[in-house]
Amino acid sequence: MKYEVSKERAFEFVLLLGLVSLFADATYEGARSIIGPYFEILGASAVTVGFVAGLGELIGYGLRIITGLAADRTKAYWAITIAGYSTTFVAIPLLAVAGSWEFAAFLVILDRLGKALRSPARDAILSQGTNVIGRGYGFGIHEALDQIGAVAGPLIIAGVFFYNGGYSIAFAILAIPAAIAFSLLLFARKIYPSPEKLEISIPTLERKGLSNAYWVYLLAASLLGAGYADFALIAYHFKSASIIADTYIPIFFAVAMACDALSALLLGRVFDKIGISTIAISSAISVFFAPFVFLGNAYFALIGVIIWGIGMGAQESILRAAVAEMSPKERRASAYGIFNTGYGIFWFAGSVLLGLLYDFSIFYLIIFSMGAQVVSLPLFLYAAKKHK
Repeated sequence: MKYEVSKERAFEFVLLLGLVSLFADATYEGARSIIGPYFEILGASAVTVGFVAGLGELIGYGLRIITGLAADRTKAYWAITIAGYSTTFVAIPLLAVAGSWEFAAFLVILDRLGKALRSPARDAILSQGTNVIGRGYGFGIHEALDQIGAVAGPLIIAGVFFYNGGYSIAFAILAIPAAIAFSLLLFARKIYPSPEKLEISIPTLERKGLSNAYWVYLLAASLLGAGYADFALIAYHFKSASIIADTYIPIFFAVAMACDALSALLLGRVFDKIGISTIAISSAISVFFAPFVFLGNAYFALIGVIIWGIGMGAQESILRAAVAEMSPKERRASAYGIFNTGYGIFWFAGSVLLGLLYDFSIFYLIIFSMGAQVVSLPLFLYAAKKHK
């Protein structure tokens, strides 16, 4: 199929992939909003929650170096993307029949395995559509739609709880948005079988490898991830410390995801104007989420999850957009894979340490969280300077 390289065509493509992510996120973010308290009910400890969340992210990010290389070598971007989404859409509804935290942990990790499989290929495909309309804007649109789903999913779960449904019903009902997302994905594959035709190729004399700025940027992002608590641990704290009732935990998560969506759109536009420095600005804001979340009452906790959501909006949109800017087209899936592997390893180590620190001292948890993020700031600024 021959495509017209235009902003309108590229926007339609980004919008369609965004709709896929909207319903996909309604599925797995709906589940994510209650994983923490669900594990607590199943008898898991805080360190177990931190370990499982961290291991899931380690697998979800760490294996991307392999799946990214495979995507670039085979060029089977669509097939790999579809296979990855399929894994998630099976794992999440099965949480409805998990009778132990061990089986639930297996399904959580299986979901992350699906994300590891699809993400580099999906982001490489998405980057081809964002080239014409602006990297930051394109990834921002995708993230905003993604987070509309991330808001809807937890609200669906909250509705189930409101009408006295249990955790099993909550997880089972997530099969509906999963089916919608899968149908949209197959439709996107049919309409845009060769999305690389949407990207304007400009001959350059740049080297084919990854630049020094890329590696500094990777280190900065990894430190940022290490200090960023997973919402599973935050939700665990809310229940364990009786900060808010179970019904309000997914609502708090939905608020965070709404802030994620809005910040992604705004920061995406800023990124297209000033570049990587945007990430340093957003990180300087998000560094304060930990004391609000872990030290305050319900009102301070709400402020904390809002700040947390702003930081996540940056990490899920402009953090990805910058990778596309710093990598050659023929190695883009590999660049995403390497980047996410490093990020995932640090996220895992940080999640485990944050879980241990939670059981030992919340004060030290906050010090580590804020410290790791602060150290990332000058590295982001250095990477921005080197990339110019």
